Amino acid sequence: MNKKKILLGLLGAGSVLAMVRLAASRAATSKPALQPYSHSAVDYFIKEEMRRLHIPGAALAIVEGDRITHVRSFGLARPGGQAPSPQTLFFIGSLTKSFTALAVMQLVEAGKIALDAPVQRYLPWFRVSDPQASCEMTVRHLLNQTSGLPALAGEIVLADLDGRHDATERQVRALAALKITRPVGSKCEYSNLNYNILGLIVEAASGESYANFIQSHIFDPLEMRHSYTSRDVARQHGLAMGHRHWFSRPFPAPNLLIPRGSLPSGQLISCAEDMAHYLIAHLNGGLYGNTQVLSPAGIDELHRGEKDYIVMGISSGKYAMGWFDQDIDGTKTYSHAGNVPDFSAFMAILPEQKQAVVLLLNADPYGLPPITEELGLNLTRLLAGQTPVPNKLDFIQWVMRLLPLVPLFQVVDILATLRRVHRWRVQPGLRPSRGRLWGEHILPPLIPNLALVGALGYLQSTGLLRFLNLFMPDVAWISLISGTLAGIWGVLRTVLLIRQPATKGSTERNIR
Repeated sequence: MNKKKILLGLLGAGSVLAMVRLAASRAATSKPALQPYSHSAVDYFIKEEMRRLHIPGAALAIVEGDRITHVRSFGLARPGGQAPSPQTLFFIGSLTKSFTALAVMQLVEAGKIALDAPVQRYLPWFRVSDPQASCEMTVRHLLNQTSGLPALAGEIVLADLDGRHDATERQVRALAALKITRPVGSKCEYSNLNYNILGLIVEAASGESYANFIQSHIFDPLEMRHSYTSRDVARQHGLAMGHRHWFSRPFPAPNLLIPRGSLPSGQLISCAEDMAHYLIAHLNGGLYGNTQVLSPAGIDELHRGEKDYIVMGISSGKYAMGWFDQDIDGTKTYSHAGNVPDFSAFMAILPEQKQAVVLLLNADPYGLPPITEELGLNLTRLLAGQTPVPNKLDFIQWVMRLLPLVPLFQVVDILATLRRVHRWRVQPGLRPSRGRLWGEHILPPLIPNLALVGALGYLQSTGLLRFLNLFMPDVAWISLISGTLAGIWGVLRTVLLIRQPATKGSTERNIR
């Protein structure tokens, strides 16, 4: 889940700067000295990161070859409870995409899907607003995130909380009015919509529901006995309590609604032990025990990056099929992070070292995927025998903690303005001239008020306010409160000051 460039002005600075800093960290060319890693060093690293990011609980598994060599739990699975076990359940967010890609590739090898066939072969009703793009879009384009479907629309659907059984199809049929942002196949743009459509293609090609296909063709063969496609069922089998951050502090989120229509892109549920089974299959050419879930060639196809994934002009590796294909200071890796409002996850494969790791968290740090990814990439560096790079995103915590200052400054401005007007009435000689009134007291404060109103209007009109209310509730509420207050006070303040009679020939005196 790539949360993501949605805050505007002061409220947007944290997210934008996060992406800049993360991209800069990836662009570093110096290669740390290699050194042996140890399980104790990994455990210490995770404990410190949990403390730094205020993560309540986590579960870790490390795979080497075809064996699980280390499983460890940290913190609490739920408030007042115990530490997570290797079977404690977590939402895995966008790690789900790799499962959907694997399901598609299984159907490719069964002769039921062709990678370069148009989407309309399997979903004849599929449309976007551009008829030509509708015909050109292929299964491969969806898998490689090169369909042209926009990232923003893929974020907004995460706030589509339609709980009906056909929610995914309803969501995809609504794309008939969507304008795509670039020619099909021209560029990689990460969008959850791609994988929701792939979920429907799995259903159309297999004749099974997406949930049943994942269960029978992936979970069961890989002995993933504690993995689920339904939160209601997972709750009966030990689902951890998720948390959302408010002003950088985690709070339990027990009853969040989930976007059923986004099951194929980010809503599967698993545990550290089961995810280790999954990674063993990926490390060993699709083989787990005596079960071959996909051919070695098929696994290679899943992992091979297609086009550079570029964020703010800087490459972050290539997107493959549910995996990011990138080098970390010379070490080949396939990885993916996942985020839902109250959980996050990261997995990585180091094929040359025959190692893999998965980390599951029962919180989504500040609703920003770059933070989860930074944590995961440093964990991967440890496995590669490298030194983790310094964290670049710590300032985000302070941005979040300082958010309440925005409405506080607004209240201070209200009180100061009322005091100023009162003094003008008591001492008429202090009233500024009409020109100074507009130039110093009306227009300058009006600009930030209009910016806050504009930001709120944009968030509401695009549907991003609903998205923020799920992933970054503190930002959503500050945006709503400050934007509303700015609109009301901006009008009242202007009227109040305009109605003050000007004093001809007034001096430069002014009460600040």
